[in-house]
Amino acid sequence: MAFWHVLNFFSPALGVAFWASCLTKCLWWRRLRGVAWWSLFLWAFAACAAVLMAGLFFFGSDGKIATYGSMVVSCAVILWWKCFLRP
Repeated sequence: MAFWHVLNFFSPALGVAFWASCLTKCLWWRRLRGVAWWSLFLWAFAACAAVLMAGLFFFGSDGKIATYGSMVVSCAVILWWKCFLRP
């Protein structure tokens, strides 16, 4: 029972990280030729999951629009850093 609660809690992070890393890899495929897709996905998922847990701690409940907005921004920032700022 607790497994499904945890899975449902992290499912927005999985979805956002999956689609963001896929789109990032497709849009900048020449620049990201040497970067593995799973690496982008793991970084994006870690950022999204951290924001979801911070939102749960800060607001006391999940499902807040501010948390989801922050999750999208953190995913974009971490992918930008991973793709364009790291040598």
